[in-house]
Amino acid sequence: MDIFDRIKEHMGPLGQYGKEAHGYFTFPKLEGEISPKMKFRGKEVLTWSLNNYLGLANHPEVRKADADAAADYGMAYPMGARMMSGQTSKHEELEAKLAEFVGKEDAYLLNFGYQGMVSIIDALATRNDVIVYDSESHACIMDGIFIHKAKGGKSFVFAHNEMDKCEKMLQFATKRVKETGGGILLITEGVFGMAGDLGNLKDIVALKEKYDFRILVDDAHGFGTMGKTGAGVAEHFDVADKIDVVFNTFAKSMAGIGGFVASNEEVVNYLRYNLRSQIFAKSLPMPMVFGALKRLEMLRDQPEHKANLWKVVNALQKGLKEAGFNLGKTESPVTPVFLEGNVGEATELTMDLRENYNIFCSIVIYPVIPKDQIMLRIIPTAVHTLEDVDYTIKAFREVQEKLKAGKYKSDKIASFI
Repeated sequence: MDIFDRIKEHMGPLGQYGKEAHGYFTFPKLEGEISPKMKFRGKEVLTWSLNNYLGLANHPEVRKADADAAADYGMAYPMGARMMSGQTSKHEELEAKLAEFVGKEDAYLLNFGYQGMVSIIDALATRNDVIVYDSESHACIMDGIFIHKAKGGKSFVFAHNEMDKCEKMLQFATKRVKETGGGILLITEGVFGMAGDLGNLKDIVALKEKYDFRILVDDAHGFGTMGKTGAGVAEHFDVADKIDVVFNTFAKSMAGIGGFVASNEEVVNYLRYNLRSQIFAKSLPMPMVFGALKRLEMLRDQPEHKANLWKVVNALQKGLKEAGFNLGKTESPVTPVFLEGNVGEATELTMDLRENYNIFCSIVIYPVIPKDQIMLRIIPTAVHTLEDVDYTIKAFREVQEKLKAGKYKSDKIASFI
């Protein structure tokens, strides 16, 4: 079959809804200043779908740092990849400060978190190595594993956060590397970004007493939100010194773009010379570097942002649980609200929330979660208020009653035109 003919017939699990959903349920446009109140289709909505955990996106200090750097350097400098002509002392300064903050010897900047994680896995694991990973790993981890498999490498997956299954996979991996002469890389997440539960880092670290492997943790949602200082889930569990490689993004708590990988000096230096997504890509522009330095300074020196975040998180999650909602096993700011219903009901409910309650939150359906389940994914931030929380809980109570009463019953996606 011709490639384009196949595309017409099979748009993919999410693309199949594109015609009916585009512009409203998928690819919606939130406009205005980044804040809890933004415009959606010309109307102000209470927004719970931005990963702006610490509320730094529009903080005056951040905006000034971004603007000053753009005025001084423009968006082009430095030109070229880091290895060739894109190196500056400010890039090095940011790396040193990030490494210190997360308790590692060294760090290396990444232009994009997603591509960076794919490239980290590609660089660390050869065809003789074995990857063991959690079944609910983020897509960037899965894409890195796909490359590993394409190179002839082997991987074993364990059921989400189940340590007996993890140990069984480590046993299989150990047997395999005895034949290949390779090593084992175990990959998990600090905070699982969809459901909000934490990776069992303490139990995984304990398995090092029995098995020989290295740990890579994607802590995109934990950096800035978890741990005493905000250094992440490894700090939260007091195992930072036992985690071999940690990946963090600037796209969540840092309200920016890019990310970094941190480890011991030897490993980071190896990655500098082997990360294809960085070797063959332009260096982070100077405004992003200066902006990240300011964000890191605020994250480190202004704990009130994290304290405000958790005040909102605790009030929201406590209130929703008391109202009878199922939040799964979240232990982080990520707040999933699980309901029962098909795709049609999910879209009718979401449209009601947006049009009649002026609440905008993300909707998650199959194939991301099992069929006949609806997840309303709420992301609290430090700049939400307790009034926002109270209003949202009241609205959720009402839409849940409507859902149970069959008022959203539908076999097709809601029409928003």
